[in-house]
Amino acid sequence: MGKDVIIACDFPTAEQTLSFLDRFTDRKPFVKIGMELFYAEGPAIVRKIKQRGHKIFLDLKLHDIPNTVRKAMTVLSGLDADIVNLHAAGTAEMMRAALEGLVRPDGSRPLLIAVTQLTSTNQEALETELLIREPMDEVVLSYAENAKRAGLDGVVCSPLEAAAVHTRCGAGFLTVTPGVRFADGDRGDQKRVMTPAQAKAAGSDYIVVGRPITAAPDPAAAYARCIAEFVD
Repeated sequence: MGKDVIIACDFPTAEQTLSFLDRFTDRKPFVKIGMELFYAEGPAIVRKIKQRGHKIFLDLKLHDIPNTVRKAMTVLSGLDADIVNLHAAGTAEMMRAALEGLVRPDGSRPLLIAVTQLTSTNQEALETELLIREPMDEVVLSYAENAKRAGLDGVVCSPLEAAAVHTRCGAGFLTVTPGVRFADGDRGDQKRVMTPAQAKAAGSDYIVVGRPITAAPDPAAAYARCIAEFVD
């Protein structure tokens, strides 16, 4: 897979999601299905969007005991998503169990990536609420190294950390980066952000973009702007 823009389809219903995707006639975007949509519509929405020809990042951020995650990943592997994820904080044992569960009978599996620290978390929250005293960059890199040792394909991190992750874990270790906003856009609840062009320069492999596209007056034009800044 090369660089790509993943649209976060954080809608509450299948009807709204499919109506939104109907607006893209020139290119079928890579789509992220998160908790809101998946919990509302279940596995059927993954199958519907896949049948339309979209690649899918199934963003459910599993975090539980290894056996539970292994069994859940076995179920998710049947949905034919392209990328699935979990929380790196669940430990290497949990990540290895997830990989075991993802492998299908024919030996294939989706890419598996680990969330390091959410882009809504800043250094103050890291220290005062999570009681992690190390600098954010070092925490992210440590989690990324754990994920690589467990056999994962990459991590979810801020674009601010993408270059350092590649330096520490290798160019082939994927960085999927939310926290992307246009220079003239609203940051919303994101704390650690970059523009699409900055994320490209920083070495992000994929950017995940939600409201700057989904809430835009012309989502297809906003998506095209992302592609122009990040991919082309």
